Amino acid sequence: MSAQTILFDLDGTLLEMKTETFVQEYLKELGKHVGDRVDTKQLLGLIWEATKAMIVSQEPEKTNEQVFMDYVLKHGEWKKEELWPLFEAFYRDVFPGLSHLTYPSPWAKKIVETAKAQGYRVVVATNPVFPRDAIHSRLSWIDMQADEFDLVTVYEESHYTKPNPGYYLEICEKLGVQPADCIMVGNHMQEDMVASQVGMKTFLVTNWLEDRGEPQYPVDQRGTLEQLHTAIAERSGVFAR
Repeated sequence: MSAQTILFDLDGTLLEMKTETFVQEYLKELGKHVGDRVDTKQLLGLIWEATKAMIVSQEPEKTNEQVFMDYVLKHGEWKKEELWPLFEAFYRDVFPGLSHLTYPSPWAKKIVETAKAQGYRVVVATNPVFPRDAIHSRLSWIDMQADEFDLVTVYEESHYTKPNPGYYLEICEKLGVQPADCIMVGNHMQEDMVASQVGMKTFLVTNWLEDRGEPQYPVDQRGTLEQLHTAIAERSGVFAR
């Protein structure tokens, strides 16, 4: 039986961008937003460490948001009521304006719409280290909304991050599907192609390819966004019926 569900990475895949550059600039903007209300350097260092804590977390009972919040409040010198309104205002008022750091093209919308027309369920399998507002903003930059997908992974609801295989298994559990019935489409060898380890098929997008060298994972098919679109439309390669 052919796969029924396609998981699409967002940053560097549907949303064309260089992830590292984007994260550096986004943290700079967050620092500006916080201004002199708290020690910016200290806060940004803490956010970085709290993000790492989410990535290594093996606590299935805690969402990524809880892991992040616990780390910040335990290791920082601020109370939740001091910091969280600053974060919320930043993601509401400033983050939506950061689209100039990305290179959105019409391919994303075409690819997703073609996948849906072919009968696939579609998932935004973006690394859930960002709040819902930030992820929904990035979807709007490619002229799409969360309700156009069967699932969008966000840090308020996810209990793992990439490259933890548990992240992919949690998606399957939420959708009631088997990994063998899914295809993971992404641009990152380590974070996206690791889906092969739980039994998913994989398509590596090469436009904004990221590869740290190790570990390497099996790739069933690779190509540009244009080639991805063609493969889905024609049901060829990894998308063959």
